[in-house]
Amino acid sequence: MRIIIGGAGRVGLELARALRKESKDVVLVDVDARAVKTAQGMDVLVIQGDITDRSKFIEAGIEDAQIFVAATDSDERNILACTLAKYVHEKETTSKRGPITTICRLHDPRLVSESNLGHLHEWTGVDYIVNPIAGAIDRLLTGLRSSSFEEVIPFGSGTHILELDIDKDATFVGKTLREAGKLTEGKLPLIVGLKRSKISGKVPNADDFLMEGDRIAVATSDQDKFDSILDIFGHKITPYPDHPKVLIFGATQAGIEISSKFLATGSSVTIIERNLQAANDLAGTELASNPRFEIIHGDHLDKSLLSEVEIESHDIAIAAFSNDNESIAATLLASDLGVLRTGLILHSSDLVNVVRRMGITFAVDRNRIAVDGFLSRIHTKLPGSYAVLSSIQDVVGFRFHVSEKSGLHGKNIASTNLPDWCKIGFIHREEESRSYSVPPSPSTNLELNDWLTIFLPPDKVEDFEKKYKV
Repeated sequence: MRIIIGGAGRVGLELARALRKESKDVVLVDVDARAVKTAQGMDVLVIQGDITDRSKFIEAGIEDAQIFVAATDSDERNILACTLAKYVHEKETTSKRGPITTICRLHDPRLVSESNLGHLHEWTGVDYIVNPIAGAIDRLLTGLRSSSFEEVIPFGSGTHILELDIDKDATFVGKTLREAGKLTEGKLPLIVGLKRSKISGKVPNADDFLMEGDRIAVATSDQDKFDSILDIFGHKITPYPDHPKVLIFGATQAGIEISSKFLATGSSVTIIERNLQAANDLAGTELASNPRFEIIHGDHLDKSLLSEVEIESHDIAIAAFSNDNESIAATLLASDLGVLRTGLILHSSDLVNVVRRMGITFAVDRNRIAVDGFLSRIHTKLPGSYAVLSSIQDVVGFRFHVSEKSGLHGKNIASTNLPDWCKIGFIHREEESRSYSVPPSPSTNLELNDWLTIFLPPDKVEDFEKKYKV
């Protein structure tokens, strides 16, 4: 499969790396000479040029491409490039392969709404969009439940992967997974990823040892089990309030959407906005009519203002400015003034680990979210979530439909003979009256139309697709 990526920035480069791990044929196109130079160390074809230039699509071999991804920071250029890619592919392709699939990165909420209503495809030809803000907010709000989670990845239908370290106080340090299961009397949650210092990550088996400091990925279908998972792996539990009092810095798109999420769950929210016009604009919206919402015009770094709003009485403080340094400064000040939980939505993946060491409770990299969004859309044969585990990047997870041709229905997991390099994390089942998750034990029977979430090395994805006729 040939995939052309327009834009060799952070998102384009990370996406190309992930696809190369799956042995996909990747072409990167970018007009910036520095971005091209950075990308030349990768095992991909790199072309310097404008993604709105027809000749560059021809140079990239668009006649043999199945997918075009527009991953620049400009919504307008991304849409135009997708439309042009469709046109050039149709003109240059002589086979009966079918039209190219176009995937577009968008930020503008008006364009996102156009896509959700189905209109964007009609007037641009864009097949799918990726809006990293929505995914980043979901991860942030879930991750803020505990300072011990390194990452929280949603996989749909209420399921999550939690990435955390094994603390020295875990009772099974130095034991195998099999032994740990016995020590916890069967309460050990399902571990789908394991990473140790200087050793590649893997999908673990029953004979792998669990050591202090190991980074693990745990599958859970119940947020109410987050605390018990922390306890099992030796972490201190800090109770999360039912209806937290939230302070948000900046009336940005992300700040407004975060406010709406918290208000919908009964929380109270205050936004501090430095720009008078932005504050006034928000004050005139339906959001501001909520009695549990307040918008304040002022400087989020003004300690006297923060004292007036009684910042220490807030349970959570969040910043999501376009400037990462500004966001970091705001949340660090909030932490110093007594806010126990602080959150960030950042642009730089390099800063995510840094701010955790500074004491920020949870940070999300929107570029990482964008990459996962593109991967989900690229793997159209695997509908649903598709993600590279953030800190165990040698493992990916995706949803898989148990169809007639898969040959898995009617069997229990033990008799499916799934390869030892993959593991079922979740089984989601839908009936007429309800939708629910089924524990993936060896005796669990798989039914037709079940949805499985599979975890495996990225270079085995194609093997899995072939074996089970995806």
